[in-house]
Amino acid sequence: MINLKEFSPTVDYALAVVEIEIERAKFDGTVAIKVLHGYGSHGKGGAILSALREKLRILKKSGKIKNYFAGDKWNIFDKDALDALNRDKSIFGDEDLNKANPGITIIVL
Repeated sequence: MINLKEFSPTVDYALAVVEIEIERAKFDGTVAIKVLHGYGSHGKGGAILSALREKLRILKKSGKIKNYFAGDKWNIFDKDALDALNRDKSIFGDEDLNKANPGITIIVL
């Protein structure tokens, strides 16, 4: 998990952290990463959320990640979430699964 709320980074710094963590996770064979960014009700969460989703759209288009989706889709009934869950059964225990948390984004590697 990448917890961006923990240290309230700037948008640019948050995106750099996520890119580094994506590369590290791919090297380690990780299937999915959860990014905790907040949803914008306080502080920088909204700006980070918007910039992160745009960055992930570009990374997906370029083939650097397989997929990404908002926390509200992180449930066992969503096709994209099920794909990630079936690839790595250990993430079934994630505390945000089935909680419709708008303050997270899931990145599938």
